Amino acid sequence: MKNLILLLVLFCFFSGFVFAQETGTLKHPIIDSKMSKKEVFDGLDPKCPEEIRKRQKIVKLKYYSFDGKFHQGQLVIDKDLVKDIKKVFKLALEIKFPIQTIIPVSHPNFRKNERWDDDLSMIANNTSGFNYREKTGGGSLSNHAYGRAVDINTVQNPYVKGTLILPPNGKYQPDTPGTLTADHPITKKFIELGWDWGGSWTRLQDYQHFEKPLKKSGE
Repeated sequence: MKNLILLLVLFCFFSGFVFAQETGTLKHPIIDSKMSKKEVFDGLDPKCPEEIRKRQKIVKLKYYSFDGKFHQGQLVIDKDLVKDIKKVFKLALEIKFPIQTIIPVSHPNFRKNERWDDDLSMIANNTSGFNYREKTGGGSLSNHAYGRAVDINTVQNPYVKGTLILPPNGKYQPDTPGTLTADHPITKKFIELGWDWGGSWTRLQDYQHFEKPLKKSGE
């Protein structure tokens, strides 16, 4: 009988220990994305040049989310920008800037007709990088197509052009947690590293968007 009681006590102890490991601590974050390289690039637009795809790196990132817990996801970005991304998201983690999720746009939840769909990612308030697609409104390739742009908290930081707001569930309120402004530490860090912020554009405001285009020859 004593042995049975001891076993029950040990079982409860270790069960509680395992449960504590899964509560979203910095050491044991909630895993939002753990995709393989094959999964990350599955469904990529076949028009994407191989040399662009080969430049993309999968970066594992920890972040503080809106549920008050620590999470871990993945961001796909050009290999030359990995160090920048790690610096920015390290800062975001330190100041507990809330981020909904960081999941590649290739995830099944963001697919439409078997292709990556930026609209679905934005509606879900997802933070993402590489996506071989045209700019919003069309006409030319977005810097996301080269893995040289990042969109953060798309619902709190929507694309605004006149009466057009994307995603449609987006609302820009500077005092809301997870929102980016010109004087926010995250924005300042990106700019310090040589990135441009869409929230400072004049023809439209893309508050979620940061980009670091390739410099043209001679610049």
